Amino acid sequence: MDQDSHCTAERELLEAVSRITTFSTASPSDEEQNQLKAEISCQVRKENPEKDDLQDSNASLSPNSAMTTKELQEYWRNEKRQCRQVKLLFEIPSTRIVEHHLSKYVTYKIIILQTGSFDNNKSVIERRYSDFEKLHRNLLEEFSEEMEEVTFPKKTLTGNFTEEIINERKLAFKDYLRLLYSMKYIRRSKKFIDFLTRPELQEAYGCLRGGQYTKALEILLEVIGLQERLTRGNPVSIVPTLCAIVVCHKDLENPASAFEYGEKALSRLRVHTSHRYYIPLLETMITLAYELGKDFLSLQEKLEEWKAKKDPIRVFTLKELAVREYVQ
Repeated sequence: MDQDSHCTAERELLEAVSRITTFSTASPSDEEQNQLKAEISCQVRKENPEKDDLQDSNASLSPNSAMTTKELQEYWRNEKRQCRQVKLLFEIPSTRIVEHHLSKYVTYKIIILQTGSFDNNKSVIERRYSDFEKLHRNLLEEFSEEMEEVTFPKKTLTGNFTEEIINERKLAFKDYLRLLYSMKYIRRSKKFIDFLTRPELQEAYGCLRGGQYTKALEILLEVIGLQERLTRGNPVSIVPTLCAIVVCHKDLENPASAFEYGEKALSRLRVHTSHRYYIPLLETMITLAYELGKDFLSLQEKLEEWKAKKDPIRVFTLKELAVREYVQ
C-alpha cells in the first residue's frame, strides 16, 4: 500500500513532540507551548502542500489554540490513525430503466464497501450515464496525464436500452471506478468525491432548508459513512455534514444525538479554530450541554478565549451556515 506524504510528516511530528516532552518532566510554560504549536503548524504546511489535502481554505492550523502538549500528542496520534488509506470496492450489481415524462434513461446501482473487513455500512447510490460522462470530462480537464490510458464507454445512436449494451456498460463502469480509485490524486480529488456524494448531499440540504428534518437526517446519516471513507486524509472536510446532522437532531428535539455528532465535529476542529463552523458549533454545543446537564464551562472558556483574540465579527448560527450549503 502506498504511504501518503502527510502520514509520514505526522509520524515525524509525533516523534518530535515525544522528544520535547521527555526532555523535561516539568510542565512547559505558555511560551514554550505556543512555540511548539507554531513549529508544528509550520512543519505541516511544509510537508503537506498538496491542494487536495487543503480543500477547505478556512480550515487552517491555529498555533494559538488552547491545547496542552499532551492534547497535541493525542491529536496527532488520532490524525495518524485517520490518514491510513481505506481501500474501497465498487460493485454495480443491477440497473433499472427510468421513464420520466418524455425522457428515458438507465440508472446504475453502485455499491461501495470497504475491503479487508466485513462492512456493515456499505453505501448504495445510483448514477446515470450522463453523470459518469460529466465526471470523465471534469477529470480530463484536471488530470489529463493520469487519464490518458483511461477508456470510457462511448455513446451509441441506437440500442442504449438493450440488455447487451446495459450489461456491457455495467461492467465497464465498475472497472472505470476501480481504476479511478487506484490513482491517489484522483481518488482524493473534489471532483471524484463530489460524483459519489454531491447528489445525495444536495437532496439532504434541500430537505433541511424545507424543514423536512427527518428526511434530511436519513440521507445525511447514509452519506456521512461514505464521506468518512473517502476523506480519511482530510477529516475536516466532513465537518459541514456532521454539523448538518447536529442541526437536524436538534430541531427534531434529540439533544443527546445532536451532542454526540457535535463532539465528533468539534474533535475535527480542535486545531482548526479559524474554521467558519468552529464558533457556531461551540455556541450550539454550549446550549446542548446545558440542556443535557453536561459540563459546558470548558466549552464556554474556549468560546470566550476565541472572542478575546478576535475582532468582533458577524457570526452565523450553525443552522444559518447549514442552510447555505449546496445552494444551486
